[in-house]
Amino acid sequence: MSPKVKVAAVQAEPVWNDLQGGVAKTISIIKDAAGNGANVVGFPEVFIPGYPCIWANSAIGNVSFMNEYFENSMEKESDEMERIKAAVRESSVFIVLGYSERYKGSLYIAQSFIDSTGSIVHHRRKIKPTHVERSYWGDGQADSLISVAPSAFGNIGGLNCWEHSQPLLRYYEYLQNVDIHVASWPCMWNVPSWTYHSSDEASGRFSQVMAMEGACFVLVCTQIQTTEGKARSKLPDFDWMKLPGGGFTVIFGPDGAPLTEPLDTGVEGIAYADIDLKDRIKAKQNLDVVGHYSRPDLLSLQVTTEAAAPVHFK
Repeated sequence: MSPKVKVAAVQAEPVWNDLQGGVAKTISIIKDAAGNGANVVGFPEVFIPGYPCIWANSAIGNVSFMNEYFENSMEKESDEMERIKAAVRESSVFIVLGYSERYKGSLYIAQSFIDSTGSIVHHRRKIKPTHVERSYWGDGQADSLISVAPSAFGNIGGLNCWEHSQPLLRYYEYLQNVDIHVASWPCMWNVPSWTYHSSDEASGRFSQVMAMEGACFVLVCTQIQTTEGKARSKLPDFDWMKLPGGGFTVIFGPDGAPLTEPLDTGVEGIAYADIDLKDRIKAKQNLDVVGHYSRPDLLSLQVTTEAAAPVHFK
């Protein structure tokens, strides 16, 4: 494992409700990041086929859109995934790809960890979709509690959106000794009539807390929305929705300090940072929440390791 790694956090607009277009754009981004020397590339939440308009429209009003969304979500075992895996292999990078996974009759908010050989070395699903997300996506099971995969570039972790608000899930990832964490997010804004903790600013801070608590590098990877994308997503007009906008991509070091300037909220781009994994040691000496700064005799975490199944055979 090399201690010197170049990481890349993607901020980009999805190709809304277009599976083939989303795959093509993902491959283009992979090649672009690799061409700039990246070793590890993180993508936003459900980058394929984009984060849908479930917060803005009623379930009944959303039927036709979500039928289309289901059809354009990606299967893990598919020709589309094979094309992405081939691009990763050709580019010799490690990626954490966020996408809406279609599996039989259900959707899941998924992340596939693909190594430089083009192999999916880990796959997980958001363990609890947030609020109205539960109308469309299912829960991840115990196998999705594993959120870190080893690689030639360190131990790579990933969580989706408000999974970063779950202290026990974060804690379990720290126990997995994460070096580089991909924080995958959709477009976010500060909505005056809503709660601050769901704002773009608070979402960035949840990610920054992960860096500090875990003494790990954190790639905040976000979607953006344009006027054209808004129309494609069938979003109504909102005063607070500044377009283009919604992005808040940045990279944090293991002490929580930003290593990059935040990208412009409405511009596609990739944030890069050259990191030294040995810097984690300095941070860990001060704060190791699963080591010298823990009290397992007083406080501990119970973890279920066996995935639940709807049918059991005897």
